[in-house]
Amino acid sequence: MRSRSLIAPVVVSIGFALVLSSCAPGAPMPTPTPTPTFAVTGDGVLTIGSLFPTSGTFSFIGAGQVAGVEAAVREINEAGGVNAQPVVVLHRNSGDTSTETAEASFADLLTKNTDVVIGPSSSALAARLVTPAVAAGVPLISPAATLASLTALDDSGLVFRTIGSYQDQGGALAQAIAGADLNSVAYLYVKGVDGEALLSKLTTAAEIEGLTLDYEKSFLATTTNFAGIVTQITKAEPDAIIISSPADASTATKALITALSAAKLGGAKLWLTSQNLADYSQALPAAMLDKANGVLEGATPDAAFIAKLKQADPSLTSYRYAQEAYDATIMAALAATIAGDDGGPAVARLLPSISIGGIKCTSYGECLDVLTTESDIDYDGISGPLNLTPDGDVTSASWGVYVYGAGNTYSFVRTIVY
Repeated sequence: MRSRSLIAPVVVSIGFALVLSSCAPGAPMPTPTPTPTFAVTGDGVLTIGSLFPTSGTFSFIGAGQVAGVEAAVREINEAGGVNAQPVVVLHRNSGDTSTETAEASFADLLTKNTDVVIGPSSSALAARLVTPAVAAGVPLISPAATLASLTALDDSGLVFRTIGSYQDQGGALAQAIAGADLNSVAYLYVKGVDGEALLSKLTTAAEIEGLTLDYEKSFLATTTNFAGIVTQITKAEPDAIIISSPADASTATKALITALSAAKLGGAKLWLTSQNLADYSQALPAAMLDKANGVLEGATPDAAFIAKLKQADPSLTSYRYAQEAYDATIMAALAATIAGDDGGPAVARLLPSISIGGIKCTSYGECLDVLTTESDIDYDGISGPLNLTPDGDVTSASWGVYVYGAGNTYSFVRTIVY
């Protein structure tokens, strides 16, 4: 279990007024109740850095997240900023895992007195940045890092995400499959911590949804012969077949889809997961994935939010994780507002509490209105409920359900919250 300690509190004793005439001589004095207070670490101006890929393998998701942060900062500053000061935002490139761009960009943000970093989008990069983030006391709030390993990082309470974790996809899949009036499931996955974590969640959620898990089997990312698995699934006769495989196992994924399709176990029976839901128009024969399904973490923006994003970037065409980036920024600003301190430790300390248990509010301005009379808010974002656990994960999130057409490309069907 990772450590969630943030900063050592200074304990201050609250004195109680004592009416001496009512106390018997020699009576013991009441013990004051200790109340923790925290040293102010900010400089008075909330400086937010973003760390998204504008180069490398996943550069196609970077611009949308940058626009999401920009949209949030614009609204925050229009509402008066944080603690009466405008928020400053600095954007930097994270690159991908093949370079050390993320480390260099994070170091540069630190030289600019950055208090909070929204990003990175990659779980692997988040893990690489934990050591410098802890040393600087700067929280990372990722809108897109999904892997199970993020939950267990020893990060001193400084790593959060506003996106559903990969393992929770098991629950989203169970809900989506049950909603399609199917009754039984087979689960095929690349052997490893993420596929196993998803299986654990799927097993529990399937029982809740009234599904039976008829067959589960792991395979290697290098596997190309799936004859044995196809034979077993043919015997099990499941209504739905889930394939969980990472992007770097694409050869195995395509071989498995091809083998299942040849055995008439493809099409509408197939359910792909977020790491293998992709454009297969050039990778597989036409119509092989026709009517196949998939689930992808993240909310789907409406026209009003897309218009907000385009104010920041008129050329924007991809909006993936933009809502999660927007919510991460709003939450950081609300935490700094309630703390009266823009410093990273103060923001990290209060992030979970502003997301659960108080008076519900759904925008920065609305939350400020609540705070004029109440001290406890529950920010529900445009990407979902955003109730943060002590480990920095959301307890429920939005998931998109997709379907493939004859061209082996997928389109959005509906959103579910799990």
